[in-house]
Amino acid sequence: MAEDNQNNQDHSKSSFKDQVLRSLRGEEIGNDDSASSEHNAQNLSHNNEAEYNQVDHVQSHKQEESIPSEEIYSVGSRSAEHHAKQNEQPDFAAKPELEKHQGPKNEESNKRTRKKEDRIVSRIVLIVASVLILVIAIFGFTFYKYVDAGLQPLDKKNSKLVQVHIPEDSSNKKIANILEESKVIKSGLVFNYYAKFKNLTDFQAGYYQMSPDMTLDDIGALLREGGTAEPTQLADGKVTIPEGFDIEKIGEAIEKNTDFKKNQFIELMKDQAFFDSMKEKYPELLASAAEAKDVRYRLEGYLFPATYDYYKESKLEEFVEQMIAKSNSVMEPFIPMVHAKGMTVQQVLTLASLVEKEGVKEEDRKKIAQVFFNRVAANMPLQSDISILYALGEHKELVTYKDLEVDSPYNLYKNTGYGPGPFNSPSEQAINAVLNPAPNNYLYFVADISTGNVYFAETYEEHQEFVDKYVNNTDTEKSE
Repeated sequence: MAEDNQNNQDHSKSSFKDQVLRSLRGEEIGNDDSASSEHNAQNLSHNNEAEYNQVDHVQSHKQEESIPSEEIYSVGSRSAEHHAKQNEQPDFAAKPELEKHQGPKNEESNKRTRKKEDRIVSRIVLIVASVLILVIAIFGFTFYKYVDAGLQPLDKKNSKLVQVHIPEDSSNKKIANILEESKVIKSGLVFNYYAKFKNLTDFQAGYYQMSPDMTLDDIGALLREGGTAEPTQLADGKVTIPEGFDIEKIGEAIEKNTDFKKNQFIELMKDQAFFDSMKEKYPELLASAAEAKDVRYRLEGYLFPATYDYYKESKLEEFVEQMIAKSNSVMEPFIPMVHAKGMTVQQVLTLASLVEKEGVKEEDRKKIAQVFFNRVAANMPLQSDISILYALGEHKELVTYKDLEVDSPYNLYKNTGYGPGPFNSPSEQAINAVLNPAPNNYLYFVADISTGNVYFAETYEEHQEFVDKYVNNTDTEKSE
């Protein structure tokens, strides 16, 4: 009996150990064996707990050495597959905690990245802006040089004349293109804008003789004078007489641009026989000049400012007659107005020569002309500095009080009236200003030499205020 009990006990121990081992290996246990083993285990649980724990510890240790790590989680009734699936599930509980620890680091990294990107963008913008500024500067400088070159004569050393034809109804743009194609100017574009800036809109059609050494001012003045209806023989040179030139300066221009000498020209201006011959040809123009007294040159003011052709085979008398003929053509339409005002051509040209120098703007010139008429009516001397400079035979900006004492019939500070005759060759605009003055009651005016502005006054006190304000910083009063 004891032996049977011992055998049963050994069997139970053996069965229990087999169950444990099978369970560790993941093997399935049959129903019968499982039930039996479970019954025996319950009966022997208290007696064999210590032994079981010892065996379990030994067996677990052995299994750790022999069974792969993923099979360790298959203990009991759970399979390895179940635990594998469990391992594949994301650890949602750990992720927020991880993000919590990694959040500040990521934010700091993002900030550094954005700063780096901002620096790159700023550098790109700076480079692009610098390139644009450089391109604009280069373009501006190039355009400035282009315009500046276009305003200069095409070739200052080339005075060879070319025939230029300007058709009827030609626009300024078309005229500019013709001049450029004729090799007279550098840029038709610049000339077109020059004409607009100068408000030159009265260019005349015809045939012209121009040279590459002519300035845009010379060409503009020539186009306004008008050309010939038919082509003419090419001249050997051109002589331009600017507005406001007197006999002395005209002589210098002639000597510079022709084979004639200044002294030859001055002698001709003093030649009474030549004057008489011109009077016979242009009686209405020169009648009052013939009657003038104390004049320096009888033809002063009658040589119209314009550009004239010069031919080497021509005589000096022929060349000068061109200027007289031009004056005659300009004055002819004004003669009825001259008679209507009760004036002579000599008086009109005398006042016009003063207006030419005293004012620059047309509106100022018309006001100045009326001031002169107001002073003549009041029996007041005209007191023009232009008359003093002519009396002195000098060309300067400043007139001193000592200069005002010069003894000359041309001194209009001492003498009343218009004076002996013209002081220079006035422009058509100045002539028109005298014949169409702007009505006013002014008796005084003062010109600011630095700006060209003219200030008018009815009383001497008001006039003196303008003098103190605008000219007393100089040694001379540019005032009347």
